[in-house]
Formats: sequence, C-alpha cells, structure tokens
Amino acid sequence: MRPEAVSLRGMTAPASRDPAVRADLLAAVEASADGLLAACTELLAIPSVGGTPGEVAAQAWLADRWRAEGLEVDHWPIDVAATTAEPEFPGAEVERTEAWGLVARSPGTGGGPVLLFDGHSDVVPPGDGAAWTGDPFAPRREVRDGRDSLVARGACDMKCGLVAAWFAVRALRTVGIRLCGDVLLASVVGEEDGGLGTYAMLRRGVRADLCVLPEPTSLDVIPANGGALTFRLRVPGSAIHAARRAEGVSAVEKFVPVLAALQDLEARRNAEVDPVMSRWPVAYPLSVGTVHAGDWASTVPDLLVAEGRLGVALGESVAQARAALEEAVARACAADPWLAEHPVEVEWWGGQFASGRTAAGHPLIDAVRSAHAEASGGASEAQVYGAPYGSDLRLLTGLGGIPTVQYGPGDTAVAHAADEYVAVDDVLVATRALALLALDSCA
Repeated sequence: MRPEAVSLRGMTAPASRDPAVRADLLAAVEASADGLLAACTELLAIPSVGGTPGEVAAQAWLADRWRAEGLEVDHWPIDVAATTAEPEFPGAEVERTEAWGLVARSPGTGGGPVLLFDGHSDVVPPGDGAAWTGDPFAPRREVRDGRDSLVARGACDMKCGLVAAWFAVRALRTVGIRLCGDVLLASVVGEEDGGLGTYAMLRRGVRADLCVLPEPTSLDVIPANGGALTFRLRVPGSAIHAARRAEGVSAVEKFVPVLAALQDLEARRNAEVDPVMSRWPVAYPLSVGTVHAGDWASTVPDLLVAEGRLGVALGESVAQARAALEEAVARACAADPWLAEHPVEVEWWGGQFASGRTAAGHPLIDAVRSAHAEASGGASEAQVYGAPYGSDLRLLTGLGGIPTVQYGPGDTAVAHAADEYVAVDDVLVATRALALLALDSCA
C-alpha cells in the first residue's frame, strides 16, 4: 500500500471497537504503570549524550529488553562514514565513530497498515551541572508545577515518550490482540544534531503507512515542523594595537550591521506565516547563538566568528532559505565600505533540518486526537498546530513518504533545560493513546 493512498476510514475491524477489548487494553496499560516508570528510570540513567559511548549503550539496552519480550529485533551497526558522505545526508553536529540502528517489530496477521513509532534515545549535554538540583543522570520523582514528575536529562526529550510507545506495544501483546498490520518500534540516534538514525533507518528500507513520533508536544498533535539550518559567519577586520584603534578595523564593530540585517530578515520572514504556525510569536526564528572574536584585550580583533540557526518556512526549500540569508548578508556588506571589499563569509554546517508536514486533513491527525480524547477520559482535547523547530518528521515525510505526526508527553519549554522533567500522568495518557491508535489503525 502506497503511503499517499492510506486512509484510516474502513480500517477498523469490529473487534477493535468492542468496548470490552478497549477496556482490557487500557487496563493492561494501567497494570504496567510501575514497570513503565521503572523502564523510564533505567533508560534515563544511561548518559546517552549524542556521540558518546552512552548513546551506543542506550541502544543496546533497549535492543536487549525488546528481544527479551519476544519482539523481532533488528539492531545493526550504522556505517557512519558511508552514511554521512551521502548527498542527501541531513548533517550532524557531533563527531561519531560508532552508531547503531534499532527497529523492533510486533508482527500482524497480514494485510493491514503498518504503524511506526519512532523515538530517539540520544540526549543533549546536561550543561552547567550547578544549575541542576541533582545529578542529571540520576532520575528522581519530584513534584513540578503541582504534578508528580520524573526529573532527568531526557525525561521530556524524549526517553519517556519512547518508553510510552514501547509499553503501548507491550499492552497490545499482553492482552493478546493480534492486529492485521505490523507495529514497528524504532529507537534512533543522532536526532538532536541532524537525524542520522532515522536517515539510516530509511536507507535500510524500513517503511510504514503511518508514523507517530512520541516527541514532547504537551499531548497535542503536531503535523508540521519548520526547519532549522545551522550557519557560521566569518566577519573580517584588521588587527592593530588598541592604542591605535582608529587605524585598524574591528571585526566586532563590523558585525553590528550584519546582525541588524539578520534581525530585519527575521522580521520579514515572519510577517506572514502559514496558519498552522500562527500560534507562535516568531514561527521561523533566526538566532545567533555563539560569537567569538579576538585573542587579546589590547588588540583590535581581526576576525569574528558567529554561529546561529535559521528557521525554514513550511513549503520553503533549504536552498531558498539559505539564499535569503546569504542575500541579507551580502546587502549589509555592500552598504559598508570595508565589508564591500572584505565580505563576510557564510558557511552552512552541522544539522540541516528541512521543513516538513503531513497534509492538513490527513486522517492520522484525527485518529491521534480521538485516541488522546479516549485515553484522557475526555479530560483534554489535543490541539493541532505546527512547531517552530526541526525534527525527524521531515525525513519521514520527505524521504520516506510516510504520513507522520508528533504526539507525546512533556513540554518543549523544559526540554534541553536544567531539571528537565515530564509529568508521570502525561506519560501514562500517551501510552494509552498510542495503544488505542495502534488498535484502531492496524486492525
């Protein structure tokens, strides 16, 4: 079945709508709650920062656990050198010599749609340890915002969402529900810095008719992502002793008009945005994250290097986004006599996230919303909107042709932050919703 031909209408077998079957499935999730939280805690304790041995260890731990549960497991070494050299490789910001792919399969009886749950086990570095109230990799239960929560690096983004998908599959198997379609459970690496794991998984031939990324969405449904391109600017100056500053050219001063041009570019790119992105005050952010200049306090700096992130609009190609920034920098240089003769160099490096989306009105969107409503007992309604950050959604929809949405526990406001956390109740709701979605989609 080709992904563009998929429709959830007519996929629901009578047994999947049987209230008793659905009640048994939800009961199985509740019965596994302690095990689910224990699995979250064990996985969170593995310091799987991208590019470190912990990233490899987390994949091996999951592979062992999934294999022990009787899932069909494909755990393979990714040829990092060959994969990263491919023309379509989406970029990376972390050096790796070793990386592993991992996909588990819960087989169906045949003839039904294939559903993929795709989560990442890599996490960003914890940052300043003094900003944490405890060891970032010693997970603990605390009350946060009045709710029982798990606190650790990766709790929100997104190990607990990955475990929720795992235990959704486990609940289906515990109850003995045999779906027609397969359910695939993937754990990928390198998502945080470009998408190595999902890219390698697609290159291995893994395909599905539908996909959910259990990323932190506050249990809303995200069918679209703006992209994000990492850039580097080299602003030249002319060094001289600071006592004769007027005879040199400060690269810091020459960066000022360039920065102003970038700020103006951001404003123009966000003047009108796709309605699905309208909830964000800045849908496609352009941010300068690092600035380095000079090597001596009494020397006029002859080089400034700035690195940042350019948001890519929905429907805009990577090439178009790059051209917009390069043109803005070129105009700023043309207006300055020094920079006109010594233009700023623009380099594109690191993660290169295109934008991506699943078409508005695709039945997967309403299917996830319906599963969430039932899983939450009607306590909340999942909203639908696009996100201003890149994710593996763009690889799955773009390279894989797989209709994909993000839905999972946790708020991105605390992702990558000190004392990152996720509410326990939200993890359980997500697990119930993903189990119901599989029941309804693969019957």
